[in-house]
Amino acid sequence: MESTRIQKINRLIQKELSELFRLETAKMGGVLVSVSSVRTSPDLSIARVHLSIFPSERGPEIIENVKSNEKTIRYNLAQKVRYQLRRTPELAFYIDDSLDYIEHIDELLKK
Repeated sequence: MESTRIQKINRLIQKELSELFRLETAKMGGVLVSVSSVRTSPDLSIARVHLSIFPSERGPEIIENVKSNEKTIRYNLAQKVRYQLRRTPELAFYIDDSLDYIEHIDELLKK
């Protein structure tokens, strides 16, 4: 069970990262990256960020690009939340493939 403080921090990080990704993917065209969930450790040292990527075929390519620019993304996030958080957690990015899984289940049920 997460505390109220951790939940607020998760929502704050999710909102700010969503805005950062929205601005960056607008330049790419044809790609949509959204932050589906953020899970922060109790000591606020690590934040696990799950990204939903459309189209899903470009997911591995985009996640590699995000992981290679992890420090820049963390710095930009820190600039946005510097008045709310004392320390910005380390970011770990993962692909959220729940939509692909749901689509696969729907296909199986139709058969």
